[in-house]
Amino acid sequence: MLVIEDDPALGHGLERFLRDAGFSVDRVSDGVQAVEALMAENYDLALLDLGLPRMGGLEVLSTIRARKKTLPVLILTARDTLDDRVTGLNLGADDYLAKPFELPELEARVRALLRRSKGHAAALIEVGELSLDTVSREVHCKGRLLHLSAREYAVLEKLMSRAGRVVSKAQIVGSLSEWDADFSESSVEVYVHRLRKRLDGTGVEIKTLRGFGYLMERQSGV
Repeated sequence: MLVIEDDPALGHGLERFLRDAGFSVDRVSDGVQAVEALMAENYDLALLDLGLPRMGGLEVLSTIRARKKTLPVLILTARDTLDDRVTGLNLGADDYLAKPFELPELEARVRALLRRSKGHAAALIEVGELSLDTVSREVHCKGRLLHLSAREYAVLEKLMSRAGRVVSKAQIVGSLSEWDADFSESSVEVYVHRLRKRLDGTGVEIKTLRGFGYLMERQSGV
């Protein structure tokens, strides 16, 4: 997702919180950078401040909607008047959260918007007896909680959401990498190796198709 916030302390805090929650995050600090980033990358969601330098948040929103960008946009702003909310929503914002806000509420709204944008409200992704809850970010198998790092969870969610289909290393890197983070195809190999150990005995496996990527499926006979 893209965080568009000109306040350095708040922007850094949001970035750190969302990364700790398992999201891949890029951040820009003005409206022109925001439009450039949103036109260049396929983000899943944008957190948009209104009081931005060079180009205001409402103009950013209007610009990207005019260019047919349909990604979810959550406005974060100190402007909490009815007129501001109505204007933002009419220009195409999907939700509106006034500052100051509680971080757990922000995370809940982000997850709700992501589920809605993917065309389903269901929180569970299931492969065999392995289930992943996209709200609680917990993974269970046969009633047992699997303890995963944020990165392991993110790679697993990508693979489970496309179970039965090949997922390339480039697709995983593209969905998880950050502008200022060194996340490469070699990193993918490391996390897949760790996940295979975590999934031992679950009846679900991650196959490597050399030259193509990874395939998650139920083990035969299970």
